[in-house]
Amino acid sequence: MKHCFQHVMLSTATLLLAACGGGGSAEKAADDTAAPTAQTTTAAAPAPAAATSAAAPTADSTDTLDGTTLASLTPDVAHGKTVFAQCKACHTVEAGKNMVGPSLAGIVGRAAGSVAGFSYSNANKNSGITWTPEKMFQYLEKPARVVPGTKMAFAGLSKAQDRADVIAYLKAPN
Repeated sequence: MKHCFQHVMLSTATLLLAACGGGGSAEKAADDTAAPTAQTTTAAAPAPAAATSAAAPTADSTDTLDGTTLASLTPDVAHGKTVFAQCKACHTVEAGKNMVGPSLAGIVGRAAGSVAGFSYSNANKNSGITWTPEKMFQYLEKPARVVPGTKMAFAGLSKAQDRADVIAYLKAPN
């Protein structure tokens, strides 16, 4: 019975991670499950050499891979809420409530790795990043590029408009 319960919990954690593509402070079992998946994915579809050898952008850089800027877009909060639905498996906008990922309430202007009670990766805690809207725009494009070693395995939002909309929603999540 105990083994069955553990299996169900591990499967549930794995599904949650798959739903948003990443994890933060998931149980160790979920982290152990997520790591082989990431390795398998990397082995199955290697990234181009330029992408894998490129250094992470500095904490104050906001350059995106697709060349877009947040300022060039008109955000749509309602669409941002819709796009954020995929993030809800791991994150909430409720202050003080951490899930698999940290609460994103008040993220704009906050230092990376600073939500009380959440176990961040050293990479995130030591990144030196302050979550400005522009830095979030860059990060949401490809999180592992901006914070190599992050626990969040989410691949990113390839559409610039989706990133802008999610940020607008996170500024005022009503």
